[in-house]
Amino acid sequence: MLDATDRRIIAATQGGLPLVPRPYAEVAGWLGLTPEEVTARLSRMIDDGVIRRIAVAPNHYALGMVANGMSVWDVTDDRAGGLGEQVGALPFVTHCYLRPRARPTWPYNLFAMIHGSDRAQVEAHRAEIRALLGDTLQADDILYSTRILKKTGMRLKGDT
Repeated sequence: MLDATDRRIIAATQGGLPLVPRPYAEVAGWLGLTPEEVTARLSRMIDDGVIRRIAVAPNHYALGMVANGMSVWDVTDDRAGGLGEQVGALPFVTHCYLRPRARPTWPYNLFAMIHGSDRAQVEAHRAEIRALLGDTLQADDILYSTRILKKTGMRLKGDT
């Protein structure tokens, strides 16, 4: 259960942590708390599943990775989880997840976002994934990004 202080911490950090040497101390100063209280509360919220993770979200376009494709794969269900972990661990994949199929029009159950400096590089990465999936692969496709949309996580609204 979240109390008012937890909600204040979430509201203060949901747009990102401050880019300073001691970000939790900075947040603590904003809220009139100690850095230890902020980190303890965030750790508890992670342990409780309220917060999934605290991570860096680089702007891949600013890093020169301007070709992006959501690759979709039809792999055997009994191996999809393990294969998804392997695909997700590849350095050019930023997120990878399983989704239910929508047969007959959408047979794909494994999704992986591939980034590269151009489409040729993305296609080379796609070939690496195809080789990794081997004989479990029935079909695949890729949907290329055509524009950048602002990405944000969930936001608390109202009185926090």
